[in-house]
Amino acid sequence: YTEAWDADKKSIHVMPDTPDILLAKANAANVSNKLYVQAWEEAKKKGYDMRADAIPIKTAKASRDIASDYKYKETHEKEKGHYIGCPSAKEDPKLAWAARAMALQNDRLYKKAYNDSKTQIHIPVDALSVQAAKECQTLVSDVDYRQYLHQWTCLPDQNDVIHARQAYDLQSDNVYKSDLEWLRGIGWLTEGSVDVVKAKKAQELLNDRLYRTRPEQLKFTSITDSPDVVLAKTNAMQLSDVSSH
Repeated sequence: YTEAWDADKKSIHVMPDTPDILLAKANAANVSNKLYVQAWEEAKKKGYDMRADAIPIKTAKASRDIASDYKYKETHEKEKGHYIGCPSAKEDPKLAWAARAMALQNDRLYKKAYNDSKTQIHIPVDALSVQAAKECQTLVSDVDYRQYLHQWTCLPDQNDVIHARQAYDLQSDNVYKSDLEWLRGIGWLTEGSVDVVKAKKAQELLNDRLYRTRPEQLKFTSITDSPDVVLAKTNAMQLSDVSSH
């Protein structure tokens, strides 16, 4: 049934000048890299001829001469030692301008006038700021603040002297603690003190051995024929590997 169709499929012939074939050939020519660079490859094979006086060659030489350090400094080297018209360096405008610029940039010369005028300040003695400073100095001066009294000479049996001695003795730390001197070196045992008794009572309350009775100290005898014991034995026999074999 399909033999005639298969034989017919093999005998199909497409004309080379159909629009689809022409379009495919045109697309292949457009995307071909070989045809794209063919003109450039043929131009490279022919070579090139560039004269020495061509405009690009002259432009490149001029740019090279401008960028050359030797050409850049050639005029300066020729003019060295040929300054004419200035009897000294101070009269040369360029040197004078350079010296002026250096003086403006010099920090010492910039502050010279200020440093010279720092020590030439004249303040009147009755100026308000000076008077305020003197009063502040008087207030904070330790010499004026402390006025040491002269030595008084008093009789030892005067009432005010006796009263002062008693007040000194009451305020004296040595006299205040003199009644405790006899306690020094005396030993004291803490046994029976309030803190020790309180600590012992707290230890007894927190003692687990006194609070709880261990299970091994209790007298207990298990009944062998109770239902739960018999059931446990039966289950053990059923699950035992030795009895199953």
